[in-house]
Amino acid sequence: MSGTPPILRFIIQTNINYFMRLFVAVAALSAMLVASCGNKDYKKVTSDPLLYSKTVKKLNDIVLENNFPPMIASRNYAYANIAAFECIVAGDSAYQSLSGQIKGLSPMPAPEKGKQIDFHLAAMLAFTKVGNAVTFPEGSMMAYYNELLEKADDAGMPGEVLENTKAFSDKIFAAVMDWSKKDNYAQTRSASKYTVTDEEGRWVPTPPSYTSALEAHWMEIRTLVMDSAGQCKPAAAPRFQLKDTSSQFYKAAMEVKTIGENLTEEEKHIADFWDDNPFKMNVSGHVMFATKKFSPGGHWMNIVGIASDKAGADFNTTVYAYAKTAIALFDGFISCWEEKYRSNVVRPETVINKYYDPEWRPYIQTPPFPSYTSGHSVISASAAEVMTDIFGDNFKYTDTSEIEFGIPHRSFTSFRQAAIEASYSRMYGGIHYRFDLEEGNRQGIQVGKMIVDRLRMRKKSEPVLTSK
Repeated sequence: MSGTPPILRFIIQTNINYFMRLFVAVAALSAMLVASCGNKDYKKVTSDPLLYSKTVKKLNDIVLENNFPPMIASRNYAYANIAAFECIVAGDSAYQSLSGQIKGLSPMPAPEKGKQIDFHLAAMLAFTKVGNAVTFPEGSMMAYYNELLEKADDAGMPGEVLENTKAFSDKIFAAVMDWSKKDNYAQTRSASKYTVTDEEGRWVPTPPSYTSALEAHWMEIRTLVMDSAGQCKPAAAPRFQLKDTSSQFYKAAMEVKTIGENLTEEEKHIADFWDDNPFKMNVSGHVMFATKKFSPGGHWMNIVGIASDKAGADFNTTVYAYAKTAIALFDGFISCWEEKYRSNVVRPETVINKYYDPEWRPYIQTPPFPSYTSGHSVISASAAEVMTDIFGDNFKYTDTSEIEFGIPHRSFTSFRQAAIEASYSRMYGGIHYRFDLEEGNRQGIQVGKMIVDRLRMRKKSEPVLTSK
């Protein structure tokens, strides 16, 4: 520009400066708009109820992969979902803390005033860290924890909000874990073993692996809502009597034998669908190998996700539904186990093999604990009562939980119908008497109704309306 007249150089330089300032302003505005869009859009990710269901499923998979027994699995689900729920309570005044409502839970940490927190992400982070802490191997869920952080960051969550959210979720995590360690679980790890005797009618280990009695001290775990493990005690089991062919016990044993020898394809499907054996031992000659499925509680956790999605439930309602159902499963197992190891009723397989047919085998594998009452019956009925309270009765849904195990779906007209089918599946499977099921169902209903009546987790108690 050396040969350019001064006035022209001035005009050119002025225009250059103007356009440079305009460029900087436009760039800054664009950055602000991008940031604004990112900040707004991240909630579409963290507020997605399906992402919470995916988070619960991650824990379900860890439970399956590492062979957690059903009652221990229920403990994992309860503490993780309670931690998530307490995060939701902190950010939504429509919900009420479980502190003071369930055994030993002190007031939860409050969010720090003036700090922006994404309570939905906090719920998933707290769930994941609790799930990681109560399972093994160490660090089993931390890769997913980091995945959640990356999702939020990629969706545009501001760094300060992300750090605030992590810090708050860590406080809830620490409080829940401190509370969980006072539930007597650690003490029951070294409790005395179940004593096997040759007393007629008393439970003994069953084929094929003759595993020792599982969790014979589970009734000593601290309950959440029930006053004690024996509060919902069922009626006494029928007296062991086989010589009298008119006795209830004889008729019940013969019914299991006859049904097992004449199973229809529908009954086999029902038995397979609700088998939920987390560790089935298969024996072929001298070879033994295990196959795994969800635990019974894990199956009902899946049903919560299916129902929440079908009902179009928002994120907070979804967390609430998981937490309340997990509490029902937890107390249901304690109630059931208290009766199992009080009555110590022998399994049908043992009775039929010893007295009638040594070659008879149940359709599904007999689990390693006493027969009365049926665990499936108790926890399914308990969960169904809670879910009916949340989503309403006559809630039609299709349960696709077992498809990943090669078992076709089943459809139900209500949660109670599903619970009854889950109960009777155990007789089709050849592992329970009718009285195990019917009294177990009544016991579970009692547990579930107590949870519905006592817990005030949501200020509005109307069932979620179906919108899908």
